Amino acid sequence: MDTRFLGRSGLKVPVLSFGAGTFGGSGPLFGNWGTSDATEARRLVDICLEAGVNLFDTADVYSNGASEEVLGAAIKGRRDAVLISTKTGLPMGDGPNDAGTSRLRLIRAVDDALKRLGTDYIDLLQLHAFDAGTPVEEVLATLDALVRAGKIRYVGVSNFAGWQIMKSLAVAEAHGWPRYVAHQVYYSLVGRDYEWDLMPLGADQGLGALVWSPLGWGRLTGKIRRGTPLPEGSRLHGTAQFGPPVDEERLYRVIDVLDELAEETGKAVPQIALNWLIQRPTVSSVIIGARNEAQLRQNLDAVGWALTPDQIARLDTASTVMPPYPHFPYRIQEGFARRNPPIVGR
Repeated sequence: MDTRFLGRSGLKVPVLSFGAGTFGGSGPLFGNWGTSDATEARRLVDICLEAGVNLFDTADVYSNGASEEVLGAAIKGRRDAVLISTKTGLPMGDGPNDAGTSRLRLIRAVDDALKRLGTDYIDLLQLHAFDAGTPVEEVLATLDALVRAGKIRYVGVSNFAGWQIMKSLAVAEAHGWPRYVAHQVYYSLVGRDYEWDLMPLGADQGLGALVWSPLGWGRLTGKIRRGTPLPEGSRLHGTAQFGPPVDEERLYRVIDVLDELAEETGKAVPQIALNWLIQRPTVSSVIIGARNEAQLRQNLDAVGWALTPDQIARLDTASTVMPPYPHFPYRIQEGFARRNPPIVGR
């Protein structure tokens, strides 16, 4: 398993990491991805570590804390062999201070996560969403205190807009507080919005992308085909409304090319989709999920080989969309990007 630096930090992470959202299995949205208990989770962790995948991503809101608890049980006795990434900021209750990233909430959330994970430090803490109600100075000063206390090692964000990241980085720079080194983002062959603003920002400011939902919210698993009804039992029946929308014609256009490449390479559709992402600029790690051993082993086979430039170009053509203003006039932004391509992993 290849490793890359996490943005402009000294931390090396595997190009594939494991998303523990399938651990626990409770709740209407963040609990219906899977129901792995500690025994099942331990087996999945074993397989990951055998393959060189040692970064495990979770969040306090996944199964209302149960994901962190199950992950903690699964890595018990081998904490030094793994990297733990968790997130906080989304609502964990109905109280006025049960959401957001205020000083009170952050300190409480980190202490609660440490207890659930059964550890005394978190390798990477990410803010799950931007909190417009809390001053950026309060957020970053609190993160600085948590780093100094040894409770967290690195800090990052998830689902932030470009201006929110830049404002935060400017404040951190002015005060000497820890800079964000990671941005957990939605990015896939059927969701390439990340490339318009956030990818150039990440390359310029040293934020490595940790990619969530790399298979387009389950649309690129190989089970969906043009003119074929969605298979019974697919989670998309109940969750499609919560995920990023995808134009159907573009989806089928991408799937058609994926099927062609599957025949050419002998690889499965999801493996091809993941391999394409691994080769994208600024991507430090692609987060894969699995509800069982078979799914995990298939996803792990997305590495150790590479799509050819021609195959990548065909996927690019099938998945591209006209970017919004100010990116589309004369493709100025694209021209600059070609002259100064973002670096990968650093």
